[in-house]
Amino acid sequence: MAKKDVADMSVEQKLKNLYQLQTTLSEVDRIKTLRGELPLEVQDLEDEIEGLTHRIGKYNEDIEGLQTDIAVKKNKIKEAQEAIDRYKNQLNDVKNNREYDMLSKEIEFQGLEVELQNKKIGEAQRAIDSRKADVENAKHQLEERRADLDMKKSELDDITAETKAEEEKLREKAKNLEQTIEPRLLAAFKRIRKNSRNGLGIVYVQRDACGGCFNKIPPQRQLDIRMRKKIIVCEYCGRIMIDPELAGVKIVKPADEKPKRRSRRTAAK
Repeated sequence: MAKKDVADMSVEQKLKNLYQLQTTLSEVDRIKTLRGELPLEVQDLEDEIEGLTHRIGKYNEDIEGLQTDIAVKKNKIKEAQEAIDRYKNQLNDVKNNREYDMLSKEIEFQGLEVELQNKKIGEAQRAIDSRKADVENAKHQLEERRADLDMKKSELDDITAETKAEEEKLREKAKNLEQTIEPRLLAAFKRIRKNSRNGLGIVYVQRDACGGCFNKIPPQRQLDIRMRKKIIVCEYCGRIMIDPELAGVKIVKPADEKPKRRSRRTAAK
């Protein structure tokens, strides 16, 4: 439909088209509701799996770093042991007490170095064992989350398969209806829909109140809505208002009140 034809439409036709669009989009929302929280649950599980995979990689990096550190410390022990052996051999050739004391101190120092490095190796090995336990625990969680993800994805795929054709048909219908609504009105409608909790951008009058926020509508404003001469929005929630008859909604009027029963005393008179 040409833009000029859309702009030249009567307010009544614009409201009618807009309400048909709302009805169609509400059906799409209903289909999304059938899926419930499954899409969010699938996304959360995928994020958790990614986090666990990253965590396992970090643990393995820590283990590799600790193993490299242990190798360095073992080299230091080897160097210290070689120094001890060298100094002990030199003790056989000392010429005075001063040289003997100096070599003895070096032997003692290298011995302490060996003890220190062995202590650090023990700490690093315990850290490795702890990290390996963390890896196994994370792998166990990862297997559980992957099983949960497979199950949730299967449920989501089943629901999506059941409703895909209907949803595509509704979306195509909504797309065609959008062509019959002037851009400025359509943009306002989408903005209102986005900001409303129930996704309603246009509502009809129910029991003298807005069908979106249920605040009372003054009689004069109701009359303006019934006249269908201009676009009217709720002064409380900002939703576009439409006459129930134009929306194709049949309003059931409350039954007239039954006459009050006369008291026995009144009847006797």
